[in-house]
Amino acid sequence: MTLGSRATVRALILVAVLSVPALAQTVDEWVKAKISAQRTSNAPVSQSPLPSGQLWRERPAKSPPLPDFVPPTSLAPLVKAVRPGVVNIAARNEGSTRSLGSGFVINPEGLVVTNNHVVERAQSIEVRLADGRSFAGTVVGRDPSTDLALLRIANVKDLPTVTLGDSDELEIGDWVVAIGNPFGLDTSVTHGLISARERVIGVGPFDDFIQTNALINPGNSGGPLFDMNGDVVGVTTAITSQGQGIGFAVPINLVKDLLPNLLHNGRPERGWLGLNVQEVGEGDGKAPVVVDVFAGSPAEKAGLKPGDRVVGIGGKPVQRYQQILRKIALLAPGSAVKIDVIRGGRSFDFSATLAQRPSLEALRAMNSGGRVDALGFAVRPLDPNAAASLGTQPGLRIEAVVPGGAAERAGLSTGDVITEVNRQPVTTLKDLDAALSESEPGEPVLLKLHRGSSSRYVAVKP
Repeated sequence: MTLGSRATVRALILVAVLSVPALAQTVDEWVKAKISAQRTSNAPVSQSPLPSGQLWRERPAKSPPLPDFVPPTSLAPLVKAVRPGVVNIAARNEGSTRSLGSGFVINPEGLVVTNNHVVERAQSIEVRLADGRSFAGTVVGRDPSTDLALLRIANVKDLPTVTLGDSDELEIGDWVVAIGNPFGLDTSVTHGLISARERVIGVGPFDDFIQTNALINPGNSGGPLFDMNGDVVGVTTAITSQGQGIGFAVPINLVKDLLPNLLHNGRPERGWLGLNVQEVGEGDGKAPVVVDVFAGSPAEKAGLKPGDRVVGIGGKPVQRYQQILRKIALLAPGSAVKIDVIRGGRSFDFSATLAQRPSLEALRAMNSGGRVDALGFAVRPLDPNAAASLGTQPGLRIEAVVPGGAAERAGLSTGDVITEVNRQPVTTLKDLDAALSESEPGEPVLLKLHRGSSSRYVAVKP
């Protein structure tokens, strides 16, 4: 390198170093301007006892697109803008036990979202705003299955609110900020990344958690998880974890589906479509397959049939059984829902009006067809169209496996399709009875199972 080129490099380095403060100032000004613009269009204040008009605020569809993300030198402008809508919650029960949690205001007339476990046994609830004001809160509605609760502060107006975002737009690696009340330490702020989406961790039937490495401790429960636009994308939940840097949040889109139900009914009245679906893998062409449609159900009235592949619910794409279950169960009975399916290679859409979800006992009876076999499983014949979509021969689909029974010990699972018993094809319950009657008492029964994209033989010892 010549002396002239070295001098040029030194000059460029000097210019870059001198430009850092200017760059930091530009980024800070951009963040402040963006958050300030967000706050200029508040929803109109209603004087009616219940909220009128829009239940929550969202960013206008025609907002200018964000520039490529440049990490700000400080998150302070974002935190200052969203902090007024975050609240601390103190709940007391009959034994004077105090439960601390967090929440956020979604409506200027005093509606607050938090976790159910923060307030589920409360005799009194105190909601404290970031500006120090305290109010008594009451429970409008709550749902233990999703650990969500909707509170109300009476006789208030013009409260500072947060804006709700779109959790479906989150990507792994996105930056997020959690604000809460960990261990009673008011409005503490942590930040981190989205580590994973759609986590199923076994705490309820509608598991669908955002995983983040933002620090979440007891007292953070019910607080907001913000994206870099200052929109709430999740409700943080302090779930005991074996590892550090693992926190969970309920996606805000799930919350938005549930809120009208809680507001008007006080508790979740679950919608029901009346079909059974089965996953056949992942990727294109692997949408969940309808394997059974209950007689007289909303699904049957809408025109759905076994063999249909469900690709969308309510205008949103679905790829897993759990997504269908959550979407339907969070809607109230009487809700109209659009179902997108593929049938015979063609796309169709159907509209169904949801019914009241039956009791757990009734669902079990319907799923099993009232027939539980001595081997420890409940089966029902598989519709030929459903069998073709699953890529298997007609047979008997396992609807339930008895815990601790012979079938469970042999590794059988719900959704397996039995096509042979002791080398004999079976497509009806009569076929199953005939094949089992020829078995020697106490001898293993040889089953041919279809699971996923493969078949195998399994010996089940009674």
